[in-house]
Amino acid sequence: MTKVSVIGAGAWGTALAIVAKKGGNDVLLWTRHADHADALNREKTNRKYLPNVPLAPGIDATSELTEAGNADILLLVVPAQKSRNILTRLKPSLSTETVLVMCAKGIEQDSGRLMSEVIGDVAPDNPLAILSGPNFAKEIAAGLPAAATLAIKDREIGENLVRAIGLPTFRPYLTDDIIGAQIGGAVKNVLAIACGVVSGGKLGENARAALITRGMAEILRLGEKLGARAETLMGLSGLGDLVLTCSSPASRNFSLGAALGQGDILGEILQQRSAVTEGVYTASAICRLAEKFNIDMPICCAVDEILNGGVAVSSAVEELLARPFRDERLAGF
Repeated sequence: MTKVSVIGAGAWGTALAIVAKKGGNDVLLWTRHADHADALNREKTNRKYLPNVPLAPGIDATSELTEAGNADILLLVVPAQKSRNILTRLKPSLSTETVLVMCAKGIEQDSGRLMSEVIGDVAPDNPLAILSGPNFAKEIAAGLPAAATLAIKDREIGENLVRAIGLPTFRPYLTDDIIGAQIGGAVKNVLAIACGVVSGGKLGENARAALITRGMAEILRLGEKLGARAETLMGLSGLGDLVLTCSSPASRNFSLGAALGQGDILGEILQQRSAVTEGVYTASAICRLAEKFNIDMPICCAVDEILNGGVAVSSAVEELLARPFRDERLAGF
């Protein structure tokens, strides 16, 4: 039986643990708090992050990283900004044959590095994969149909991963485009904040549709510069995830933007949340990349100005609306 450890017991980690167990694997769910692990083992549900969803029988929880590191497959589901630290702590207990599957969506704020690069820095000898797509944890845990991109260079290992975590209701689609599978998931979090601002500020559905479309152009520009393939960005981990996250208040990034659009204060919004809103931390990293490579990403940078530059929402919106008119053929890719 394949041993799968899920590193991170938030809503998404819990949902993936349920998926992995349904796939017939031996599953261990890691949380950093011993009392949370005890509650998971005792109550057989994640009352804090995924309430009213029973854990599949046989899923055990632990707060010991050494125990969790002893696995064939590690699904890394801690927030992007915590990934380097957790991987560094895991490294001594890892076999070089353990497949590391990054499930967090973001760019490291301090370094501007993609999650695959973070894995390469810390555990360069391990096979790595990226799992990303339009997936809300609650629906995945409930067994509703969904699909995702699974990016890995080694096709044989990728097929083994599909067998381990693929289900009729959770369909991983293989690609070898490691970069492309990460760009959409990272940038869409920032764009979802922008769409939330539109919703909260009652700027209309036309504006949201325009933001999604022009935001997709920003994803394509960044992806092209970093070496991603356009078809990956137009697939599940790009366009698919963008549409889902920019269209639903169930998205943490969208709901944060909606609160900002209604006039709430960022610090107060974050204080009320138990789960990380990745776009808040990725926005500045994306805009530094845009500046480094001279990429036009006005929507992402407007969000960064709101989150980190002290710019009022109304001023950021006015600045976007004041941009010069352009030919769509030149403004697209």
